[in-house]
Amino acid sequence: MLPPIIPIFPLPNVVLFPNVFLPLHIFEPRYREMVADALAGDRLIGMVLLRPGWETNYDGRPPVYQTGCAGLVTHADRLDDGCYNIILRGLEKFRIRSEEGGRAYRCAHVEPLLETCADQEREAIRSERHRLEALLAPLIERRTEPLLPSSMPDDDLVNALAQYLQLEPLEKQALLERHGVLERCQSLVELLEMKVMAAHQAFRTAG
Repeated sequence: MLPPIIPIFPLPNVVLFPNVFLPLHIFEPRYREMVADALAGDRLIGMVLLRPGWETNYDGRPPVYQTGCAGLVTHADRLDDGCYNIILRGLEKFRIRSEEGGRAYRCAHVEPLLETCADQEREAIRSERHRLEALLAPLIERRTEPLLPSSMPDDDLVNALAQYLQLEPLEKQALLERHGVLERCQSLVELLEMKVMAAHQAFRTAG
């Protein structure tokens, strides 16, 4: 269970998903302070996506999407220049209720968004996994290492694909906001199907 207040790290192009690892290089002074405080405490950091238009007020507190994912710092290296290289492991989704001041970095009052999965949903996710594997088969064939390890649990695989595939940040945010892994998996399948269709159409037009 998340504490009621956590530090948040807003970025314009990064979305974290539960049980997925995220490497980050921390160089801004306010976020170096955030990492130092997290390491001295519960090691939790909430990742959130900046809303469009953030460029005009990045050094302040530009608006963010209310749904984010909290991560646990599993590894941290403090560099000679005071920067950090850290690895976050996604824990659980949250919704921002409000923010509070008083620190150089941003902190938010959050409520957890638990994602449970009933047995019937797990059967549906397994079926959707087969559709994902079929859509990604051409990419898999060009890799020397497996993209979809068979031993990975279905929900972890869906979240990993949502984070690691080359999707637009807003597409990833939309996937994060889905109500549970089944909806996320179905939306990911639909998104990839649309991209495949668009690629085929572009190829036929060019030819």
